This record gives sequence, C-alpha cells and structure tokens, in this order.
Amino acid sequence: MNGVQNDVMPHATLDKAIHIGPHPNHDANHKTKVTVEDVSFWYGDKQALKHVSLDIHANEVTAFMGPSGCGKSTLLRCLNRINEIVEDTRMDGRIFLDGEDIYAPDVDPPLLRRRFGWIAQRPNPFPWSIRTNTVYGLTIDGIVAGREEAEPLVESSLGAVGLWEEVKDRLGSPAPELSIGQQQRLCIARAIATHPEVLLMDEPCSALDPVATALIENLIDELKADYTIVIITHNLQQAARVAQRAAFFHLGELLEVGDVEQVFLTPKTRRCQDFVTGRYG
Repeated sequence: MNGVQNDVMPHATLDKAIHIGPHPNHDANHKTKVTVEDVSFWYGDKQALKHVSLDIHANEVTAFMGPSGCGKSTLLRCLNRINEIVEDTRMDGRIFLDGEDIYAPDVDPPLLRRRFGWIAQRPNPFPWSIRTNTVYGLTIDGIVAGREEAEPLVESSLGAVGLWEEVKDRLGSPAPELSIGQQQRLCIARAIATHPEVLLMDEPCSALDPVATALIENLIDELKADYTIVIITHNLQQAARVAQRAAFFHLGELLEVGDVEQVFLTPKTRRCQDFVTGRYG
C-alpha cells in the first residue's frame, strides 16, 4: 500500500463515539470486482492522484474518505473513464474490471460505461415525467421501444428503491415536482434500470435531510446484494454505518485502506486518526 510511512500509529482504540454498522468488514467470499493498480492522474500540470492501488470487492460498499481536493472524485471518475473526456488530462497505471483492463485499446468506452451507474451529489432528474426518467437509459440504449414494454421495468426499478408505492398513481407527473429525497431515489432507480454492475455514488446524501439520508443509507445496504458500490462521503458516521471497506485519501495519495472496523477504530496513520476523530477535514 502506498502512503506516508513515518506516521504509523500504535493499535489503540480511539476515544471517539463512532457507530459502526452491522457489517464493517470485508467478506472473504466476495471476489475482487475492481482493481486499481498504481494509478496516477494529472489535470494539466497538476497531479491529482499519486500511485494509488486498491481492490474493490463485489457486493460490498467501499467508502472513499478524505478532505476536499484529495483525489476521491478524480478516482471515482477514472473507474468509468469519464475523466478522459476532460481536455488536457492524463492517467498512468491500470484499472481492471473482473480482471479485464478497462483502458485497453480494444475497450469501447461507451459500452464500458454501461457497466457503471452514476449517482451525483445533487439529484439531477430530467425535466420530464417520472416514468420517462426511470427508463431513459433503457430507451437510449434501445432496450425498450414503447410504453407497454417499459411499464414492468418502471415498476421493478422504482420498487427496488422503495419509490413505487409513493408515485405509482402519478408516473406522468414531472420528476422535479418530487421531494429532493424522492428525486435522489428516482435517480438511483434510473441508474439501476440498465442493470449496471458497479454503482458510483458521489456524496449522494449531501443535499438531503436526515430522514431522506436514512432512507438512502438503508437502500444502499439493500442494493449491495446485487451491486458493487463505491461511495464518496464527507459524513464519517455515514461511512462507518454503510461501508465494509474504507479508503482514506490525502493530497492525492491513498494513505490507508482496510476494513471499516480497522480504519475507524485502529487506524494505522496519524493523519487517518486525526481525520476520523474530527481533528481536521
């Protein structure tokens, strides 16, 4: 593992009230889904990631943590190759999905991106109906051609995020009329409707109130049975509650990665200890 080696901490439980979730450790039965191997990334002359390596396991939640500007979002966008559409950027290293190099010359980026679902910080429903939002990806991919064909998929996708019973009588209503929490669940429904393999969540609860946040956290716990989930969060309690693995970044470096229980209760580095105890960040 890369990182600062001169600030190793003794293995002592932190004097900090942190609620660890019911599944705070990696399950050895879950295979490696994504492997990040010695990845560095630049925006022009500015290096945003420095030799990052980590494994992301199937059917688990991996939380990316660290202060703003530490490289979390950059790495998230490297996973589905969104960063490469930004001008004057460069990446070194390799990323594997199910053992296949996703940056290999014969990989079609649009096809690759279909294997990933993206959930942004703020809900971003399109200015159309709830129904149209839900099946948007299916429609543009040519998977469904008409309303009759789409309707069962609308119900199953909205049902998977606990939204069907709330909106089934107003599927033709504009999606932006939903509450912000409902909008975010709709965006998750839209993401999973195309059956991706990995869900990338960039601070999905940052704009939500505590009640809506709790609903999303419960949903994440349910979704990991079918998806590999990577979440960026500045809410440390949230990371401790929902994730099995945590990766701590600082100034583009991955300083610590491990099971949530270990990272939060017995961090190996001084910087990680200071971060999870709220001394900075």
